[in-house]
Amino acid sequence: MIGAGIVLLAVGAVDLLRQYMPRRGRPAAFALGAVLLLILSAGADAVVWTFVALGTATLWVWGTPDRRGGRAGLWPVVLIAAVSAIAVSIVGVRPQQGPLGELWPVASPLGLVSLDVAVFTVGAVAFLTESGNVVVRAALREGSVPDDAPAALKGGRLIGPLERILVFALTLTGAFTLLAAVLAAKGIVRFPEISRDTEAGTRAEYFLIGSLVSWVTALGAAFLLWWGTGA
Repeated sequence: MIGAGIVLLAVGAVDLLRQYMPRRGRPAAFALGAVLLLILSAGADAVVWTFVALGTATLWVWGTPDRRGGRAGLWPVVLIAAVSAIAVSIVGVRPQQGPLGELWPVASPLGLVSLDVAVFTVGAVAFLTESGNVVVRAALREGSVPDDAPAALKGGRLIGPLERILVFALTLTGAFTLLAAVLAAKGIVRFPEISRDTEAGTRAEYFLIGSLVSWVTALGAAFLLWWGTGA
């Protein structure tokens, strides 16, 4: 569980830094982030997962070199999914979670939340924020949606992360009725734009592919948390 959380946190942090940090300051920011991640994992007795996370994040950056998601196809997405699934299958919620685990206040309004679960949740939210956009863009590229199609639907860069976090949170809390309402509301709001689509159908295709991939990404993160805690 904590291994998947560290991997998702590393990849999510890298994409957030790539998006909002000036190019000149990125190497120092990456180095500082790696040190902080190493300190965190050392306190949680999970140092080995930091090296796995750094290697995975390096391959992710190499496979998605620009803000459009790169031209490497979907293999970086498959890599993240495979590493996260393997990490959860190997180590669930550990009975002993290191020095930080002993100090961690497990009580919360949602019940008992261990350090492993907290790290995974933070990592999942970090990944769903900006890395989720990278996943969607890679899927749109694989779906042969024209590069100018995203310009037809404004606000997706902000709506997407909020939508994924909502889907993730509502799935974990079991609020499936509210989840269905949120997904339906998105279609209703977008309907006027989609209804003005051209014969090529680029807006509808962009909306459907982007929405489905975005939802699957959030549901996948929720499934990993459910799997890890259930194990």
